[in-house]
Amino acid sequence: MAITVSMPQLGETVTEGTILSWAKQPGDQVVEDEVLLEISTDKVDTEIPSPASGVVSEILVPEGETVAVGTPLVVIASREEEGEVVDLATPEEQSLELESIEDESPAPEPLSPTPTVDVPVAKTGPSRRGLLSPVVRKLVADHNIDLDLVPGTGSEGRITRKDVMDFIDSGRSGETGAEVAQEVVSEHSDSQIQSADKVVKLSRLRRTIAKNMVHAKQTAAHVWTSVEVDYENVETVRQRHRASFKEQEGFSLTYLPFIARATMEALQTFPIVNSSFSMEDQTATLHNAIHLGIGVDLSEGGLVVATISEAAELRMVVIARNIRRLATKIREGNLELEDISPSTFTITNPGPFGSFMSAPIINVPNVAILSTDTVSKRPTVVTLDDGTDEIVIRPIGYLGLTWDHRAFDGSTAVLFLNRIKENLETWDWEQELS
Repeated sequence: MAITVSMPQLGETVTEGTILSWAKQPGDQVVEDEVLLEISTDKVDTEIPSPASGVVSEILVPEGETVAVGTPLVVIASREEEGEVVDLATPEEQSLELESIEDESPAPEPLSPTPTVDVPVAKTGPSRRGLLSPVVRKLVADHNIDLDLVPGTGSEGRITRKDVMDFIDSGRSGETGAEVAQEVVSEHSDSQIQSADKVVKLSRLRRTIAKNMVHAKQTAAHVWTSVEVDYENVETVRQRHRASFKEQEGFSLTYLPFIARATMEALQTFPIVNSSFSMEDQTATLHNAIHLGIGVDLSEGGLVVATISEAAELRMVVIARNIRRLATKIREGNLELEDISPSTFTITNPGPFGSFMSAPIINVPNVAILSTDTVSKRPTVVTLDDGTDEIVIRPIGYLGLTWDHRAFDGSTAVLFLNRIKENLETWDWEQELS
């Protein structure tokens, strides 16, 4: 009995995925739990194992194509049915069939002399470019396409269904190689004359971030509020334990774990800030647990939010370990599904880059996001025990809260921020490190 494998839902908010590569091709045998393909979502890249043993009968979605959750991806036939499976051509047979198709196409006219210009050419691989799916082979034959003119975007230059469809839509299916080459040369020459600007193809991560940011701005009613924090209390404890903490934990003790710990208590005091808002359902969901999202920068290549689950139950040292662990996994590309589970509140930390005040975009369906900006020494006025004022040098920083005005109002935002401020300035942080 044949089995159809569909695009899985890797996370509650994931709605689609992109096929990165197929580990098996039509006609290949596969055993249960053996890697079948690798997919990518806006959260994580992961390998998908085969749910059963058998023979790959048909690949329904080519590499590089993005499809919705639940879309059929591949058909696996049982070994008993192997003789009945249609189109189980081996790679060698596919190459032979490709050659027969190409032989039927008229030979292109010799290229006329053209100006010497470096024209970008798609990379092709001798072993994979000729491996076409049945659907692609049919399209090539039906439209009499010269495959030499079709750029392959699949693994090692393999031509995918999308490549052929894009080529057909461009109206070039009837052109000769000479005509296309001349047009590319002309376009390239014009662009060199008109502009020296560098055009860069957007990465999948950048496209996902762009889509999510626009969606968030169109959904939530963004408002920004900030408070100034005197970190003298935190800095005193941080300096006292700085050397021993690094020796014991293997990384530096920064301000972020202190802020995160203080924020957990504030979220318990103001549960509406740890909620989700739905205009469609006309509901506000106050979450019982606090799942803390931490924004991690990928060396200016993008931003990924990883999640510390049940963060309100953790001491500050444990929060620090989790932040370090997640940041390392993200930058090494080793995130797992549990690391990107949905958050209920998010903290972004531009402070190490030198920010003064930041107004980040809410990570919907959260209703608020906290920004931790640079802490630096500044003159400030403090009130002494005898009631007199004095100007002193203190480590001062700002906390900015972007919040959804649909979910709560300004008074709640200010009270919430001031609760974090009070915790940072007055708590006995020694006990958190003991």
